[in-house]
Amino acid sequence: MKRILILLLLLGSLQLWGFERQPLWPKCKMPDSQPHQIAAMTDESGAEGFNPDKHRMPYLEWFEAPENPVGTCMILISGGGYNNTCDVKPVDRWHKTLTALGVQCVSLVYRTPRPEGIPIYQTAWEDGQRAVRLVRSQAAKRGFDPERIGVISMSAGSHLALLLATSSQTPAYQRVDKTDDVSCHINWGILHAPAYVITDGETGRNRRDGYGSDAVMSSVFKFDEKTCSLCLLHGGKDPYSPTGSTQVYRQLRRMGIPAELHLFAGKGHGVYGLERGIEFMTQMGYLGPLKPEEKLSDRFADDSARAFYSKENIWPEGEMPCAQEHQCVPYIEWHIPAELKTDAIQIIYSGGGYNNNDPDGFEVAPARRYLNAKGMAVVTLKYRTPRPEGLAKHTTAWQDLQRTIRVVRSEAASHGLNPDKIGIMGSSAGGHLTLMGVTSSRHQSYYPSDDIDKLSCKVQWGIGIYPAYSLTDGLEECNTAGGNDDTAFLDPDFSFDLDTAPMLFIHGDADPWAAMNSVKAWEKMRAMGIQSELHTLALRKHCFQRTASPGTGSYTWLDRIGEYLGL
Repeated sequence: MKRILILLLLLGSLQLWGFERQPLWPKCKMPDSQPHQIAAMTDESGAEGFNPDKHRMPYLEWFEAPENPVGTCMILISGGGYNNTCDVKPVDRWHKTLTALGVQCVSLVYRTPRPEGIPIYQTAWEDGQRAVRLVRSQAAKRGFDPERIGVISMSAGSHLALLLATSSQTPAYQRVDKTDDVSCHINWGILHAPAYVITDGETGRNRRDGYGSDAVMSSVFKFDEKTCSLCLLHGGKDPYSPTGSTQVYRQLRRMGIPAELHLFAGKGHGVYGLERGIEFMTQMGYLGPLKPEEKLSDRFADDSARAFYSKENIWPEGEMPCAQEHQCVPYIEWHIPAELKTDAIQIIYSGGGYNNNDPDGFEVAPARRYLNAKGMAVVTLKYRTPRPEGLAKHTTAWQDLQRTIRVVRSEAASHGLNPDKIGIMGSSAGGHLTLMGVTSSRHQSYYPSDDIDKLSCKVQWGIGIYPAYSLTDGLEECNTAGGNDDTAFLDPDFSFDLDTAPMLFIHGDADPWAAMNSVKAWEKMRAMGIQSELHTLALRKHCFQRTASPGTGSYTWLDRIGEYLGL
């Protein structure tokens, strides 16, 4: 009786802490069973006394029901190179974070190490499809919508998740019972660092870093009619190349499937950006209805953090190059906070199709106020518009930007600032202008007129917010093919010279001035050895930050700038 009591207490404790294990396969019905494979997380398999013969069956581990359920379920999938399932800490973090948000969580522990004589992912894919069917079958019992099932994963687990997301109409195994009559498609995924995606690294690290005309996406991913929305998160220095994520993102865009891509500068193989994944789920409605949108200008409504202001023209009298009467007079404004926390300077300007620009508009004023509050000096630029006659649309604006950088560099020390810590930031046409400034500072846009023009116009970083006109399928207007085709190249006016600086890109996924403007620029910089950062935002169009719903990436976009600048 005492032993029975202890056993009941143990079982109650297991259920309290979420260790409710559900085997995937009926006895003797597991496909491609191989005697060397086990199903156990490494904290368990590495424990003293572990008996592999008692851990042959892959399983689902159901966690506790959330206190305030939102009707969704997430399958948590560890990585480990298909050699083990080692992401114990990430799985624990995902479970705790998502459960607190009202999501039912369940962990998939699939068979490892790699099977022999068949693809490295085959038994895991079989386990994955079976797991999704079992999860869907549990929906009514556990109180979630069977069409609100997502996955969150890492590395090899993200390769498996990508198979589940793109290839559910391809059976991984033959039917074993009535459970296999249930669909195995998922509804969305948050994929950290998917491995083995590009053909130069289908079983290990990318041999050529995902580059080359013959390094293409693996054919195992079918991208069928049940392919779902994905949030892809990848480090820029990951040896399991982030090209895998950029290629998956491009294919989702070709199919018109909402997606997000988050690329982290200088990061290796690892789990980054769970917060971005949660914002993605919020934007897509997986965590409940969106809250009403708010105006960014209302959230950053005054200049209370600013202590010093001045305004000045940037050109000497009679020395403005390519002067045209129909254009406005360019000028800069200094905005310096009372408490400087950095000696760096951010130059900011707006978009407007090179037909107008507003240094006090929604693209500039909230950003300058945000940065002033963070202790950073800001210079805003009013460049010449509308478009010049008889010249390329950006010519006079580019001249104004190069001159502005030089003027700011010449005056920085007088404000206690560093002349060699200058960044530029613009939106839309201003994003295109930023790419000109970042990639082409060795290219002289005008003849020098004074000693200031002897100074360098090289910058140390750029921030491009939905840059327009950057690809050859949209040099004048929005991108005709979404920038997705391989024939859409970066604007040849971008020199990508040896002084090209790193950038932060933020772009709406549904922007007709396509997110591929940013993605292809990021890819080019990475190919040059320049680590940049990129964030795209699902369902969001041009001017995404004019109004945004709390909890989404559009609402917190200024924080990406603060993080990037280390503020």
